[in-house]
Formats: sequence, structure tokens, C-alpha cells
Amino acid sequence: MTPQRIQSFIALVFFILGGWAALFPQQVIDTVFLPEYREGGRILPFATACFGAQALLSGLFAAFSRFTSLTFMVYGIALLPFFAFNYYFTFHDPVFTSMGLLDAVGNVIMLVLCYIGWKKSKAVEQGIYG
Repeated sequence: MTPQRIQSFIALVFFILGGWAALFPQQVIDTVFLPEYREGGRILPFATACFGAQALLSGLFAAFSRFTSLTFMVYGIALLPFFAFNYYFTFHDPVFTSMGLLDAVGNVIMLVLCYIGWKKSKAVEQGIYG
């Protein structure tokens, strides 16, 4: 698998989860938020759709940029605080249902892809492959 293909899979995570939030914000709210947090008037669907739009934008950057080994490494490191966020708002001070852990699953997938991309890119940059 090439680094560019790995980037495409990272982008896919953003497109799937971000597209869901951007296009179907109320469904995301009903699925991932605990009942007591589903009421927020018009602001909650708006904020959820904005979150999805930002994720779609991130997916475009992941899909159309040229990642180096440093990019994969920094991106992987940047994902780590999101695991604390997922843990905190699912288990410590619950806001999300267990379905809210879909975000954590997406982050795990991207973290693994970042590791693979880092290794593959290092090999390419060192002239071992391609």
C-alpha cells in the first residue's frame, strides 16, 4: 500500500463521519448524545453540521496533500488528545452514548494508518522502495 493510498483511507474516515454529521446532524445527535444533551434548540444541529463540515474539509486536505513521513508522524501525535476527549466525555463526564465511540474507532483507524504511512514513507524517503 502506497503512502498516497494510506492518505486516501485517512480521508475516507473524515468523509464518512464528517459527511454523516454535515448531512444528517439530527441523526448524529440522536445516536451519539445522551438524551439529556439532545435538547439545545437550533444550535446543536447547527454545531454538529459545522463539525461535520470541518471534518469534510480535513478529509479534502488528507486526500489532496502530499504526506511525508513527518506529516504522518505529526498527524498521528495530534490524534492522541482526541482519545482523552473520547474517554472523558464517554466515561468520566458522560455526554456521549456508547455509539459516540465511533469517533474513537475512526481515530484508532487513522492512528494505525498514520503509523503504516510513516513506515512506508520513511522507506520511500530512504530509497528502500519506489
